[in-house]
Amino acid sequence: MLKYKADLLSLLYMVLATTFLILNWMQPEFNIWLWLGSMTMATTAFAMAHNHNHEPMWKSKFMNILTDYWLTIFYGFPVYAWIPTHNQNHHVYNNRPGDNTITWRFSEKNNLFTLLSYPIISAIYQQEPTSNFLKHHWKNNKGLFFYYISQYVLLIAFDATAFYLDPFKALMYVLIPQLFSTQFVLIINYVQHVHCDEESKYNHSRNFVGLGSRFLLNAGFHTAHHEEMNLHWSKLPELHRKLEPHIDPSLNHRSLAWFLFKTYILGIFIPSCRTRNMRMERIQKEQGQVTTDAALAS
Repeated sequence: MLKYKADLLSLLYMVLATTFLILNWMQPEFNIWLWLGSMTMATTAFAMAHNHNHEPMWKSKFMNILTDYWLTIFYGFPVYAWIPTHNQNHHVYNNRPGDNTITWRFSEKNNLFTLLSYPIISAIYQQEPTSNFLKHHWKNNKGLFFYYISQYVLLIAFDATAFYLDPFKALMYVLIPQLFSTQFVLIINYVQHVHCDEESKYNHSRNFVGLGSRFLLNAGFHTAHHEEMNLHWSKLPELHRKLEPHIDPSLNHRSLAWFLFKTYILGIFIPSCRTRNMRMERIQKEQGQVTTDAALAS
């Protein structure tokens, strides 16, 4: 019933995430290792939500609906929201004006403060397209409207029930992993686009293509993903290999963890560890060309 055999890995992650939640909940005392297991699987939830949004996992509509509901709980937000904020906005504008998730809204800098402040800023600006999307479906397709609303109902009911049963366990094993998943995806979006050149055909995104790529279901192959947004995640490495000769080498990284540490920790003290602002380089070059053209015209 799966469209692609590669999604057996997605199913494994779903089973692991569910198992860690059950095991954590059953423990009479807090177990740091089981909790870290839940937090680790929370990082895969956003990747599964993203991939399932672009290419639903199942041939069966019913199974896709069940997967939507599972992802809503473990990702921590109704998964329909990817449609207006990601498919219909980010992939259209790709960090250009009009993108509700632009990385340069208030600052051209890229440092620890801009990294940590980005998720809340991005989340705020994604509210309008989400609201408009629901209003549109209320007027034009009430069946889909109520389906999307049912995701909110399920998420609220699930979290409320967990807090009713045990507030501490609900906080540690449900809410914190959910928050981590929803914030982590915004962090990933930021580092994949900040200081890239949104007007470039190939240098609009930063890629993380190391050994950990399959853990995040190839979410690091971002240039390829923007090239063909509905291409199944298992096929992105092949497309990346074709595009790689055209991508600036500084935008291809082996390790996300090392990039974060080098850029946002070492970069505080060592300027050479900071990212190069390719966007501003283009703008300054364009402004210089305009000045030169004006001088020649005069």
